Amino acid sequence: MKKNINQKKSFRKQRIHRKMQTLAHWPRLVVFRSLKQISAQIINDEEGKILVSATSLKLKSLKKKNTKTEIAAEIGKLIAKRAQEKNIKKIVFDRSGYKYHGRIKALAEAARKEGLIF
Repeated sequence: MKKNINQKKSFRKQRIHRKMQTLAHWPRLVVFRSLKQISAQIINDEEGKILVSATSLKLKSLKKKNTKTEIAAEIGKLIAKRAQEKNIKKIVFDRSGYKYHGRIKALAEAARKEGLIF
């Protein structure tokens, strides 16, 4: 029997979360991707608080000019700058079961270029 898309995503998500349990003392960069938007949050799981967030909903000026991948890269830069303002340098990247390509990869690489370590 073939596995559907949701089952594959669920298995990827479980595998990612098993690996992240060993690094629970670092804040977690969580990415959510929909068909049109992308958002990222840095969460402190020990306190259960959102430390930094950025979303493409607030970047209305970029939507007319750029592709979704370029917007994701801008979100990566923005989240990294906001994290550095709060003295966050090391994080764990939680891609929420999404494959590491396209917009997710663009966001991660842009955040790395701006100085986040993961």
